[in-house]
Amino acid sequence: MTSIFQQALGRDFDRLHPRLRQRFGISSARRTACVGTGVMDRIWHGPAVTVPLLRLGATRHILFPEQGTDIAFRIENYAYRDSYGRETVSFVRTFDVAAHRRRRFDATMVYSPASGAIVDYLGTHQHYAVLLHLTVDRRGGLIIRTGEQRYAGHRFPVALSGRAQVHEWWDDAEDSFRIEVRVTNRFLGPVFGYRGRFTAQYVDTGTAPVPAAVRPLRENAQV
Repeated sequence: MTSIFQQALGRDFDRLHPRLRQRFGISSARRTACVGTGVMDRIWHGPAVTVPLLRLGATRHILFPEQGTDIAFRIENYAYRDSYGRETVSFVRTFDVAAHRRRRFDATMVYSPASGAIVDYLGTHQHYAVLLHLTVDRRGGLIIRTGEQRYAGHRFPVALSGRAQVHEWWDDAEDSFRIEVRVTNRFLGPVFGYRGRFTAQYVDTGTAPVPAAVRPLRENAQV
């Protein structure tokens, strides 16, 4: 089984920087996970009107209202088969936003053959599903943009939707991955974002099973 990112990108997968090919090439068949640790140089949010929405999202591990600089960061990407037999990759991001407070931003991703794209389930219960469009930049970095969004199987109102762009690349000078995330809304403008860097270790899931903590509390059969 090839990785969901290889399926979504097709031949363009080979244009990724070798470090990104390794990172996004994980699959349950290869029994390899990618765990990254680093620092986000800055985490920010939009105007005050966005804060209640971010607080609400934090209850399901979707975004959060804190801001700051030099925030310790961890990302856990585990490939496994979910209860429906789908090849799945976890994207569990943990931010140490204060001395005694951590925030999580959780997602699980599957490939949808019908749409030819990755479906990104956000949060702990997979209520919120987003189609992802992937491209490779000229230096071998990966750009992910969100498309159609659904909540509990229904199309999500555009007025409430957040449009996200994730840009990840390898910095040869820093010998690390770099990432920048930006979420906007058509009417509110900038909503949330972060940027920083991390390094990665690869875990053999044959000897270290996929942690229950990276799996959602509920899985959604719809793609």
